[in-house]
Amino acid sequence: MSGSVDKELKAKASAVIDPNNQAPLGSAVRDLVERDGRVALDVVLGYPCQQTRAPLEAAIRSTLMADERVQAVSVEISHAIVPHAVQDGLAPLDGVGNIIAVASGKGGVGKSTVAVSLALALQAQGARVGILDADIYGPSIPRMLGLSGRPQTAGEQRIVPMEALGLQAMSIGVLVEVDQAMIWRGPIATQALQQMLNQTQWQGLDYLILDLPPGTGDIQLTLAQKVPVAGVVTVTTPQAVAIDDVRRAVAMFGKVKVPVLGVVENMSTHICSQCGHEDAIFGSGGGERIAEEMNIPLLGQVPLDAQLGRTIDGGQALMVAQPDHPVSHRLGEIACRVAARLAMQSQNRTVRMPKIKIVE
Repeated sequence: MSGSVDKELKAKASAVIDPNNQAPLGSAVRDLVERDGRVALDVVLGYPCQQTRAPLEAAIRSTLMADERVQAVSVEISHAIVPHAVQDGLAPLDGVGNIIAVASGKGGVGKSTVAVSLALALQAQGARVGILDADIYGPSIPRMLGLSGRPQTAGEQRIVPMEALGLQAMSIGVLVEVDQAMIWRGPIATQALQQMLNQTQWQGLDYLILDLPPGTGDIQLTLAQKVPVAGVVTVTTPQAVAIDDVRRAVAMFGKVKVPVLGVVENMSTHICSQCGHEDAIFGSGGGERIAEEMNIPLLGQVPLDAQLGRTIDGGQALMVAQPDHPVSHRLGEIACRVAARLAMQSQNRTVRMPKIKIVE
């Protein structure tokens, strides 16, 4: 085949729609080489998807094999994660590429479960991930990750993040006693969270998952204004009362110019542990309705599964304990979509220039 045909094939591959963000691959298609009807191409994505790349590979292969000149296709998919833009006036955090906040308009929708699952799923997809428990009044991340003891310090003003299931983790729950009530007013709580975020010595993270407190009050608004967030994921249940609160959360993040990557519908159905039957006990279609109304993607639906709850309570998340579980696969797909949506955002062009000393 001639060079012009190679260009045609590359153009076809570049036009393939990525199922994870519903956008053409474009410049993600790098080198394309053809020999005697056999095509090999490299695709470099802006997000990790080691475990869920099969649909994309199939779409590329199907598109190219539809050309009668092509006999075989070999696809190599890798990723290169870059920092993305944050709110105006805020600088990126040292050691952290992108902060993804997980938020909910109200409590009780399983936001922390989704946050932990998202962090572990992104890690399984091939990224370096950390998680910060910002729910200062009800920290649940320590129990969910099986954290115990106290974090170590590095110097007077730095805290070494704890390690759990491969994640770098920090929570107010490991800095105070389990039964100690956090009776703090909003400004004090916000200051404590900012110190915990900035003074933790995060190391080479592609993503830091920020588990925000539920609601849309002063603490959430202040954090959204002062923490350099690249994108936010909202969590809801199918119930109308939860959907109403998602509207408020999306509106709040819109005001502080933080892009909402999409909504996750948690507890979408109940899966019977005996027969496997799925039943929409909390109603259905709520996530789809709010996604359409607010013009944000529905990232996925997570069922109410007994194994998910048991493993989270036991400090051994389902993603780790049973990676082949159907719910683990769903969570992996959601994580891939979250990262893919973030990869479409503008990159952070902030460059820290080194100091140059001129000696005569």
